[in-house]
Amino acid sequence: MKTLYIVRHAKSSWEYDSVKDIDRPLKERGINDAHLLSKYLAKEINKPDVFLSSSANRALHTAVIFCENFGYPLSNLKIKRQLYNFSDGYLVKTVKALDDSFDSAIVFSHDHGINSFVNKFGNKPIAHVTTCGVVGIRFDTKHWKDIKKGNTILVEFPKNHR
Repeated sequence: MKTLYIVRHAKSSWEYDSVKDIDRPLKERGINDAHLLSKYLAKEINKPDVFLSSSANRALHTAVIFCENFGYPLSNLKIKRQLYNFSDGYLVKTVKALDDSFDSAIVFSHDHGINSFVNKFGNKPIAHVTTCGVVGIRFDTKHWKDIKKGNTILVEFPKNHR
């Protein structure tokens, strides 16, 4: 069995016109939501074996907060530039390339790729993964490269915990 948790980055700020998209920071609400959800999940699920994040500031900051609350060493956080792409194709490639020694993983990425991925690989239709939303999918396979339709085991959004 392989278990994947996918996290859409927390709410980002559009306050600064001169900041490039990849460098956009989190809003205060995003920071609070990331702490809220990661503290909740740290009590509800086993700590994933590996944490991977898009290189975008907002995804990376979300991942850092989750690492802190899960007690996962920041030095082990894997940063993947290709997860900044807004296509589910890069997310699929990243997940299928995971080392089979990891039975679970948590990936921090972006809207479009996540929505497509969770509906393609999960068995519960999800209309829209909100900012800082987390979806868990369990796959009945020994190898990440062989993932097919799995079972959606977790859907959590910050609004359900405020």
